[in-house]
Amino acid sequence: MKKILAVLSLILLNSLSAQFKIEIEAPATFTPKEVYLYTLSGSKDLLETKEVRKGNTWQINVTKPYSGMMKLYFPEQNVSINFISENKNVKLKFDVENSKVTNIQYLDDSNFVMNNLQDVQQKKEFILPALFQMKEYYKDNSDFGKAIETEILRLSNNSDISVKYPFVNFYKTNYARFLEKSAGKKALTHEEIIDFLTKSNDLLETSSLMRPILVAYLNIGPSSNVSSDIDKLLAAVNVETPRGQTVLSELIEIFDLYEMKDLKDKYLTEASNLKCTINERLSSTIATNKNTEIGAQFPDQIFNQPTNTKAKSLSEVKAAKKIIIFWASTCSHCEAELPKFLEKYSALQAQNIQIIGLSLDSEKASYENKVKSLPWINDSELKGWYSSYANKYNVHATPSYYILDANNKIIAKPDHAKDVFSYLKLN
Repeated sequence: MKKILAVLSLILLNSLSAQFKIEIEAPATFTPKEVYLYTLSGSKDLLETKEVRKGNTWQINVTKPYSGMMKLYFPEQNVSINFISENKNVKLKFDVENSKVTNIQYLDDSNFVMNNLQDVQQKKEFILPALFQMKEYYKDNSDFGKAIETEILRLSNNSDISVKYPFVNFYKTNYARFLEKSAGKKALTHEEIIDFLTKSNDLLETSSLMRPILVAYLNIGPSSNVSSDIDKLLAAVNVETPRGQTVLSELIEIFDLYEMKDLKDKYLTEASNLKCTINERLSSTIATNKNTEIGAQFPDQIFNQPTNTKAKSLSEVKAAKKIIIFWASTCSHCEAELPKFLEKYSALQAQNIQIIGLSLDSEKASYENKVKSLPWINDSELKGWYSSYANKYNVHATPSYYILDANNKIIAKPDHAKDVFSYLKLN
């Protein structure tokens, strides 16, 4: 009897430890061993867990309840796959062609429905208007005319999805309400968006809708009223609550992304002066900005496989000043700016100024081919925007620049190569 009870207890413990399971099947030609699982908070991916391959599959146990957008990331090939959770088991498989993931098959019902929904949404926005125009040139009784009419009816269908899928329903309803572009659609108001942000449930944070809806809010009305409109929004969502703090964090990052410095500084100061408990999302935004402001000590970076140096970390590089360049071999602006540093490289060396390039490349061959022509220190994790320094150094675009003094303190954050040279009096 004791043995039976022990077995039953073990089964119960296992059932309680896993809310749901994710099963991923890959072909034998797909070589990565590890997969990372991310959840979502607003627009920020949060690492939930990671798992090692067993045969041609990965089995991931998710121990906490979660409904919303999720992401799989295979770091060895910088490949990601998006899917959703309805807090139920997920199953998917895919093919590989030329090292690229193709033909993703969502084998659980909710992801199958969500994938079809997103396919229809995309076609509805970009193809439906063209179909209406084409319809004018074909007779309704022609085969092609009938096919166009069938596709128009399919894409125009607004039938509800079964309540069996609460997250899919939440996403579908609110995407259509706030983000879908269609002729004759009533213009949004600040009041509608505020009402939604204050009353919606926790699915908002995991839906990927928060940031684009906040951008829609900022685009309503004259730009001269933006600050007062934001104050009205933040008062309604209450920045002393987790929802209000996530909204505030998103707004600060939007202002940073679009180089709206005055608004970013104002609301970053407001966030930093909060006396209440601060959630992890806002705390991370405050810390990242604090660590990368002028006068701050630049966070150190352990190198992966650096070129043109024996130093093992950024702090080990000794120089009177350091120029940090975040770049990528596929970035057209970088292609225009990096040659300017080649022109000034001898003058920089004469003043004991070192350049350290941290690349956000993901393709090894492209990166290695480019760094052959760059004489300064370069390093890359080959993870693209999943690179650790994208968040660490608050990088939103390439190229981005920092200038450090001999003690790695940030002394300037130029916008362009010409600003770097102007600061260093090399024009």
